[in-house]
Amino acid sequence: MKGLLSNIVVVVNGAESSIAAVKYAISLRKATGCKVTAVYVIDTHTIKQLAHARIFIAEESAEYERELESTGRHYLSFVEELARSKALTVETRLLRGSIASEVVRCADEAKADCILLGSFERDTVFRDVIVEASRDILRIAPCSVLIVRARDAEQAFKSI
Repeated sequence: MKGLLSNIVVVVNGAESSIAAVKYAISLRKATGCKVTAVYVIDTHTIKQLAHARIFIAEESAEYERELESTGRHYLSFVEELARSKALTVETRLLRGSIASEVVRCADEAKADCILLGSFERDTVFRDVIVEASRDILRIAPCSVLIVRARDAEQAFKSI
């Protein structure tokens, strides 16, 4: 029989709360042996909207996308380090598109049992984009969605 949690997708966006969700996912991997896929989405959908509204010019859009890609690679590398620190591995994926659509597509393709999201933060620079994407994921996810509180994640991560 398949375990209750055998395949988890965790959303990484650079916010402290998403790193907490990653730590929780790693803790679940250690406890249950489930597969963990960490996903960072380069939000090209929003970049295109900003260019269309003439807030960005083409060169700015391209530069911003490159910066987001570099940031995403950095965070996914950090996720791999966190897993290695507990003698585990996680799959990482750098995707492009609408955050919610890409996370849901990834969860669908991976046949995920659960998507993990960090709790909603008040003080992040991109709070509105993150909150909107999280709400969209909650609305259209093909599986359960778990919102992870930072203190729970820290306790779980320290205990493994």
